[in-house]
Amino acid sequence: EVSLFIPEISTEISEMSDDDHDYEIDSSDSGASLTIPCDAGAIKKGGYMMIRDKPCKVLSISVSKTGKHGHAKCNFDAVDIFTGKKLQDMVPSSHGTMVPIVNKTEWEILDIDEDNAVTLMDEGGEQKADLNLPTIPDGLGAEIRAAWNEGENTISVTVQAAVGIEQIISYKTVND
Repeated sequence: EVSLFIPEISTEISEMSDDDHDYEIDSSDSGASLTIPCDAGAIKKGGYMMIRDKPCKVLSISVSKTGKHGHAKCNFDAVDIFTGKKLQDMVPSSHGTMVPIVNKTEWEILDIDEDNAVTLMDEGGEQKADLNLPTIPDGLGAEIRAAWNEGENTISVTVQAAVGIEQIISYKTVND
């Protein structure tokens, strides 16, 4: 069981002047890191870990005992969460490894341009225009474009974010 400590985001309200009641809001996060340390023995199947600086989802774990004074070794079979490439790693169970902080958010497609750049909007009305249709797995981008049908259909996409990378990983048609 891995417990995560996620720091709170503080918001300070400072009054700009006494006459008009405009408020300026400064938001600051605590510089939360993109990965957290974790004992290799605590990582479970379906969990995440960094292998060769790539965020991966663990597919299977086998633990092998070693000699009289050695450590048990954990063999991880995992898949890169952004490329789908399979990776393996072997780490002594008592040694530390890094676990990426992975977030998934839902967005609605507002527009897809001819260069596959996507304009998205979340439930709060925030817009995001810094992503393209996915190129991995093959065909997903074309599938999303076809489902969106030049805006005829409302399409919701899931954006996965880890280690500074964001990518659309799935979609669904929303029935209005």
